[in-house]
Amino acid sequence: QVQLVESGGGLVQAGGSLRLSCAASGGTFSSYTMGWFRQRPGKEREFVSAISWNGGRSIYADSVKGRFTISRDNTKNTVYLQMNSLKPEDTAVYYCAANRGIATSSRAYDYWGQGTQVTVSS
Repeated sequence: QVQLVESGGGLVQAGGSLRLSCAASGGTFSSYTMGWFRQRPGKEREFVSAISWNGGRSIYADSVKGRFTISRDNTKNTVYLQMNSLKPEDTAVYYCAANRGIATSSRAYDYWGQGTQVTVSS
């Protein structure tokens, strides 16, 4: 079993930046693809970004491409999401998730964190 704990959310003005972290425990972190998803108010959970087990490959949703960067540190069992040029529409609860292969569907992910709220004011 893998436990995931997100942190780093908060309130930021439009145009600002935040870095989310997701710390993993209870499994072999370096064997998992890690993903970030978000759920905006009244919307379904949506894919944001994912990174392969060794960081060699990363993918992004079109809505965040060029503004968000995913990275991981396997020595710290942590995945990060650097969010720049934030917009009010980025307001959501952000979740990290673990999977055996890189994927954009939430159904493919086996383990989930509890989420962290990001609010972007205009």
